[in-house]
Amino acid sequence: MTRRLDGKTAIVTGGAGGMGSWICRIFAEQGARVVVADTGADVEGRMGLDPSRVNAVVDAIAADGGEAMAAIGDVSEMDVAEGLVRTALERWGKLDILVCAHGILRERMIFNMTEDEWDGSVKSHLKGCFAPTKFAAIHWRERRDGGRLIYFTSGAGIRGAAGQPNYSAAQQGKIGLMLSCAQALGRYGVTANCISPAASTRMTDRGRGVDREGPAPSLSATGTAMDPRNVVPPIVYLASDEGAGVTGRVIGATGHEFTLWREPFRDQTIWSQAPRWDIDELFAQMPRTLALGGLTPPEPAFP
Repeated sequence: MTRRLDGKTAIVTGGAGGMGSWICRIFAEQGARVVVADTGADVEGRMGLDPSRVNAVVDAIAADGGEAMAAIGDVSEMDVAEGLVRTALERWGKLDILVCAHGILRERMIFNMTEDEWDGSVKSHLKGCFAPTKFAAIHWRERRDGGRLIYFTSGAGIRGAAGQPNYSAAQQGKIGLMLSCAQALGRYGVTANCISPAASTRMTDRGRGVDREGPAPSLSATGTAMDPRNVVPPIVYLASDEGAGVTGRVIGATGHEFTLWREPFRDQTIWSQAPRWDIDELFAQMPRTLALGGLTPPEPAFP
């Protein structure tokens, strides 16, 4: 087997999670040295720091002959994020790949959501990508030898989710942050992309269609289309030298299917030669043009 990441150093945040742990393990199989970064907390991010799950991933990598180290902490805190990047550089001398696969869920309808539920989710997801990216970018700008930046987004960010206004906003925010980084860091050989995955994990075990009295679906996902390992191959590609030509894109990974998302684009245009639109004229034209058939958004990509 060709080792696609041989000699690379990677940080994977959320590295003890359902998908993050497989990213770490398969990265190591592919030759990368991996910093497994996580808090070890529950899905809502409320139970504090627990190193046991993080250490279990490191131990599994070592048992398979790979090289990894644990980093316990909240990467949305600037000092933790800076220390995370510093640790990788002190241990292995460089950082080639940053994968931000961490996240929490605090679900409410918008009219029931508390400030804490909003702030906690946005901080974890969005600031949790900004903080480590800042310090990785400093290293990449100094080295000028390339780098790979990969965020996890969601169908909730691309199409929205009614009961997840905080999560949806943060996931869409990651796409904007990724696009900005793709433009700003491209001159240093750095690529930036998002993965929009669908797999059975602790997060999806909370879905509205899940029988809460029965066993968690993620426990029986191995070998099925919803196995979290299915998400990893395109991440390996984006993280590799061969992935250098892909940047500023959202890649969907669902079951055994990979998708290249098309970013928002101008669909239709109406214009006026006058300095500004006459309001009565606009009201007359809208039902015949832009509002023809309605302006409601499409159905969410994922349940």
